[in-house]
Amino acid sequence: MQNFVYYAPTEVVFGKGTEEKTGEEVKKWGGSRVLIVYGGGSVKRSGLLQKVEASLDKEGIAWMEYGGVKPNPRLAFAQEGVRKALEFQADFLLAAGGGSAIDTAKAIAHGTANPKMDLWDIWTGKEALTKSLPVGVVLTISAAGSEMSDSAVLTNEAIGRKQGLSTPYNRVKFAVMNPELTATLPKYQVACGVVDILMHTLDRYFTHTKGNEMTDEIAEALLRIVVRNGRRAYEDPADYAAASELMWCGSLSHNGLTGLGAETDFAPHKLGHELSAKYDVAHGASLSAVWEAWARYVCPEEPERFARYAKKVWGIEEQDPVKAADAGIQATVEYFRSLDMPVSLGDLEGGVKTEEELLDMAKRCTGNDTFTVAKFKVLHQNDVLEIYRRANHR
Repeated sequence: MQNFVYYAPTEVVFGKGTEEKTGEEVKKWGGSRVLIVYGGGSVKRSGLLQKVEASLDKEGIAWMEYGGVKPNPRLAFAQEGVRKALEFQADFLLAAGGGSAIDTAKAIAHGTANPKMDLWDIWTGKEALTKSLPVGVVLTISAAGSEMSDSAVLTNEAIGRKQGLSTPYNRVKFAVMNPELTATLPKYQVACGVVDILMHTLDRYFTHTKGNEMTDEIAEALLRIVVRNGRRAYEDPADYAAASELMWCGSLSHNGLTGLGAETDFAPHKLGHELSAKYDVAHGASLSAVWEAWARYVCPEEPERFARYAKKVWGIEEQDPVKAADAGIQATVEYFRSLDMPVSLGDLEGGVKTEEELLDMAKRCTGNDTFTVAKFKVLHQNDVLEIYRRANHR
C-alpha cells in the first residue's frame, strides 16, 4: 500500500423524505442567500424543487433559481451562473440534480468567490484556486458521485474540450440523498449511471500496486453490489432497495475510498471525455463504448490483475490467468449489453467514425502527443488512436 491522505468531509443525509431537511442543512452550513442550480424541468414536474424551496423558506433563507444545466455541463452556462450569483449576492450554491448540476454548481461557486479570475483559467490550472463558496446537493440520480468527490468536469464548447478539475474546494458541505427521487428515471439514465459508478472504481482498480488488500476488497465488494443492484434498478427504477444500494455505491465509488493506497489510471474516462466533447455523448455511454477496447489493449501488461477481477467480481474460476482475464472482460461487456449500453463507437449515434475523427480525438486526448495518458499501461497518441480504432466497429 502506498502513502495516502484521505479526507471526505461531506455530511450525508440519507433516506426517505430527506429533501425536506435541505433548508436546515443550508442554514447549518452558513447559507443565507442561495442560488439553486438544476437541469431540465423534471425537478419542477416532480415537485422536488417546490419542496426544497419550501424548506428554505421555512428557515428564512432567500433563494433564486438557475435552471437549464445540460449533460456534459457547459462552461458558458456556468459563467452566466457566476454573473447571476454575483447579482443576487449569493453566499451558497445548492445543486438539485445529478453530476452535471453538481459540477455546474461547483464551478459557479469557484467563479463567484473569485470574480476577477477567468473561470476557464481556474479550471485549467492557470489561476490558483484558494477559496470558493459552500455548495450543498439534493441528489436525484446515482451516477457521477460528484456529491462526495473532489472533482468536477466542464466542457468548453468554444474549443471542444472537456476538462476535469480536482481540488479540495470541490468537496460539498452536505448531500441530501433520497433514493426515492430516482424512481421515475428513464431506463437509459439508470443504465448510464450504473456504468459511471462501475467505472469510477474500475479506473482505480486496474493498478500495478500490490499489497493493497483492504482497498481491493472494498472495491470488489462495491463492484459486485453495483452489478447485482444495477440490473434490478434497470428493470425497475422504483425498486427502493436496489436504488438505495446504487445511490450509496455511487458516492463511495468516487469519494476516493476504492483507490486508497494505489496508483490509479482513469484512462477510459479520458478516452470517453473526448467522445463527449466531440459528439455530446452521454458520459456513461462514452465509457462503455471504449472500455472493452481499452481493457483488451492493456490487459497483457498484467493479465493476473484482470484474472483476479474476473474471479472476485464475476465468479470466474478459470485457472489460466490469460483465459480468466478474457472471460472477465467479456462478462463486463455482456453486462453492459444487458443494460442496452453501447459497447463500441459504432453503437453510438452516428455510427462508425472516420480515421480523421479518431485521430483528432487521439490528438486532443494527448495534447498532440505532448503528454501521456494513464498508468496501468502508459498511452501515447498512437496507443490512444489504436484503442479508438479497435472500438470503432458495430
